Amino acid sequence: MSDLNVIVIAGGLSPEREVSLRSGSRVADALRRAGGVEVELRDIGKDLLSALATDAPSVVFPVLHGVAGEDGTIKEVLELAGVPYVGARPYACRSAFDKTTAKAILQEAGLRTPESVTLPKQAFHDLGAAELTARVLARLGPDLFVKPRACGSAFGVSRVESPEDLPQALMTCFAYHDEALIERRVTGTEIAVGVADLGDGPRALPAVEIDAGTGLYDYTARYTPGAVEFHCPARLPAEVAQEAARVAVAAHEALGLLDLSRTDAIVTEAGEVFVLETNVAPGMTETSTYPMALEEEGLDFGHFCRDLAAQAAHRHGLFA
Repeated sequence: MSDLNVIVIAGGLSPEREVSLRSGSRVADALRRAGGVEVELRDIGKDLLSALATDAPSVVFPVLHGVAGEDGTIKEVLELAGVPYVGARPYACRSAFDKTTAKAILQEAGLRTPESVTLPKQAFHDLGAAELTARVLARLGPDLFVKPRACGSAFGVSRVESPEDLPQALMTCFAYHDEALIERRVTGTEIAVGVADLGDGPRALPAVEIDAGTGLYDYTARYTPGAVEFHCPARLPAEVAQEAARVAVAAHEALGLLDLSRTDAIVTEAGEVFVLETNVAPGMTETSTYPMALEEEGLDFGHFCRDLAAQAAHRHGLFA
């Protein structure tokens, strides 16, 4: 393989900056160990475009989470700069990052997602919070999750177990986004299913089961070693594991994603798979599920990242 000059972009200004820096550092280190790659780790800043123009890399590997990372912004910038990159194109990133839009696309593709409503902060002010929350509870019941319409790493997410919890959950949500996605809680086994495409079509990696005990798989639980128990492969019957794999690939394709993704889902006792969301930029930290699944599949992390970078560099020009 000829040498690749790869810029790994991490950091940014979203609440997930620290996670992105950890993920980016891990990807950059893995690429260096893989060999055949010149690697530079860069943050987002005013000098990024000039740096790309002065010394254009073979490819950019974005490892950005949250706004400006997963919402398609950085991909639009890279396309303006004429620089190839790993991962989905801007329109697909926008669709996947917006949870409400993504749910509609997934439902159209025949996939199950929890019943939900999406309401802006202004609606509770204009229509009366008490009346509106009463209607939400009548539709969805008292056991809910409240999430920002577009955000990652479980920022602003709250579990609602009684009607009295809903107002505070909405306030927490609105600190991160002006629109709230309110979902009926589906009980079962929480899993994360990575999807990888190295040129022969998307395929599912082994599902990772996430056991957060009685707690919530929130930001602290996601990125604190030992806070959550993981099982890879997930402890699922073979036919249910196959269905989870099918759903993850179907979500990846329905959203128009490229290279890699991770679908988070709940598997009910009846074996039904409900998609919670599909992530275009999976975390790559030491506690992230995507690298766990790669290892279980027998794929070297560094070689995998190098192959994705080479693939992205090769397809450059096809979208022009």
